[in-house]
Amino acid sequence: MKKQSKFRSGIFLVLFAFAIAFGGNIVFAQGTTALPFLLISPDARANGMGETGSAIADKSTAIFWNPGGLAFQTGTDVSFTYSDWLPDLPQDFPFNPGYTYSTFKMNIPEIEGTLSASLFYFGYGINQESDADDSRDYALTLGYARKLGSDWGLGLNLRYVNSRLVNTDASGISKSYTATSFNFDLGVLWRPVKFLDGKFSAGMSVSNMGGEIYYVDEAQSDPIPTNLRFGFAYEIFKENKHSLLAAVDFSRLLVQRPDSTGERDSWYKAIFSSWGNDKAFNEFIFSTGIEYQYGRPDDVMFSLRSGFFYEDPNNGDRKYLTFGAGWRYKYVGLDLSYLWTSLFEGHENSFLDNTWRVQLSVGWGAEKQNTLGLPRGI
Repeated sequence: MKKQSKFRSGIFLVLFAFAIAFGGNIVFAQGTTALPFLLISPDARANGMGETGSAIADKSTAIFWNPGGLAFQTGTDVSFTYSDWLPDLPQDFPFNPGYTYSTFKMNIPEIEGTLSASLFYFGYGINQESDADDSRDYALTLGYARKLGSDWGLGLNLRYVNSRLVNTDASGISKSYTATSFNFDLGVLWRPVKFLDGKFSAGMSVSNMGGEIYYVDEAQSDPIPTNLRFGFAYEIFKENKHSLLAAVDFSRLLVQRPDSTGERDSWYKAIFSSWGNDKAFNEFIFSTGIEYQYGRPDDVMFSLRSGFFYEDPNNGDRKYLTFGAGWRYKYVGLDLSYLWTSLFEGHENSFLDNTWRVQLSVGWGAEKQNTLGLPRGI
């Protein structure tokens, strides 16, 4: 039987911050998933579209949403995102979390594929109990993707995660606890050239596949958030300088809730056994979004985005609208997104409300596409 952690003070508040943000998707009745920051929608563009990305996956940020999408990309690009996460936390809350997310991708024809990398750094800010910038998480991801024929792309990510949580006891003495994880992702993207004029794509990924981790001892181990995501994207129109893109995503944790004895299946069994309850399909998260663009990729482009995110009331009850805007001049782009919960009854005081993300990206060397539809790569 797995005992539950008895962390107090700082560590408890760190987990509490994620609990109020992710609700039932993170906190089970008898335990938690570790490393919840791995589920945060990191980049501004996808967040502005309601957190959709599994079937779009056309930039280096595809390493998060669906590494299979990297197979359809050419050239090189890098991006950097910053967010002051949960800005509406009470002023007396001991932490003020925020994160940075950096991505890189390069298509290399000699290896018939695309290499990618990302670094996700999540800081909890200054701990008012210890007056130190101590608790933090980071994840380093390396990926490779290649096309399988003209319509399919397959991607694989390998990831190292390091998490350090600091606990301060009643006497003011601080002690740090560190956990590490090696895990991996698989993603596939279908972008058929002869179906709907190449304007449609479908993608699926399973991320964060790996064993349980622990901060103190193995008896207090918790699973990492293995996550299934799939979705669809369709380019509604693209005429002259105008285009409109729509997307929808579905996602669900593939983690088994512990039984009455506190036991649960290992991660590879839980991918299947986590479906064995009558609420399995209520645990899906639904998100949808649209993006309007005006301009030309080789000149100036402007983008407007909006989306909707929905989670079942019995499984976290997150619900919000997202908005975004983007500007790009040849090689350089800037994207912003904003998350709004207070429109919905019962969500007026959500700590997720008013969350901003800002993203800077630079891309070069991509081959010009001579066909209509979504990016096809080489």
